[in-house]
Amino acid sequence: MAEKTQTRGKPVMMAKTETQQKLVLMTPSAAEKVRELLDEEGDATLGLRIFVAGGGCSGMQYGMTLDEEQEGDVVVEVEGVRVLVDEMSAGYISGSEVDYVDSLMGAGFTVNNPNAVSTCGCGHSFKTAGDTGQARSCGCGH
Repeated sequence: MAEKTQTRGKPVMMAKTETQQKLVLMTPSAAEKVRELLDEEGDATLGLRIFVAGGGCSGMQYGMTLDEEQEGDVVVEVEGVRVLVDEMSAGYISGSEVDYVDSLMGAGFTVNNPNAVSTCGCGHSFKTAGDTGQARSCGCGH
């Protein structure tokens, strides 16, 4: 994949960095749901922000929101969706796949993260090999 950039006023095609190409993947069902949500908002400046924050029963938890690009974000296009990731979160989710599941148990986004060494039964929190600290209950019932 390539992207256009300006060099001395002339557009030049440059290969995306490996980090951008492998930052996050998205299943077609997840991309379709995000596009629906973006269409409902009707704001072309928005993209899907994926982030990581402390908390949950495994120490770290995923978050997603529709947001505008912020300074320092890594921005990639995945399955036709603009994905925004802050620099800190990028290290935790690199190589992850976002999926959207609609089942009898409920509907929602899940993150399949190859960096996670343990996850909560609810699938919303995780721990990586470099994490320290105690696991806490997230109240998910698992």
